[in-house]
Amino acid sequence: MSQGGNLMGNGASPLGPSFFDQVGGHDFFAALVAEFYRGVAEDEVLRPMYPEEDLGPAERRMLMFLEQYWGGPTDYSQERGHPRLRMRHAPFPVTPDARERWLRHMRRALDSVDISPLHEAELWDYLERAATAMVNRSE
Repeated sequence: MSQGGNLMGNGASPLGPSFFDQVGGHDFFAALVAEFYRGVAEDEVLRPMYPEEDLGPAERRMLMFLEQYWGGPTDYSQERGHPRLRMRHAPFPVTPDARERWLRHMRRALDSVDISPLHEAELWDYLERAATAMVNRSE
């Protein structure tokens, strides 16, 4: 099992395995994030927010973040420090439309992976709240 000691989310507890472990660990999150970025690559609003020509680095950062948040390896904070999500997204025009597009791609990605209804509900609740928190501009 992974060492979930994280400062962000649902790490392992004395009561049992972390969310990360319960949903399938790295393989689950890698599949989710890869499918999400397939949608972003074709999105005319979201794609320009990624300055790198290759989405691979962004995909890797999101994967590390989600894995750590949900109790997996702490690679994200070891490599990048505290997430500071609002600060990291501040340079980009995250409008309500961008939020909806982000959620649409994430919903499609979540629907493409094998996850129990209980875990899916918990993850989707977090994703909706996180996407809303990133909105920093009106339309």
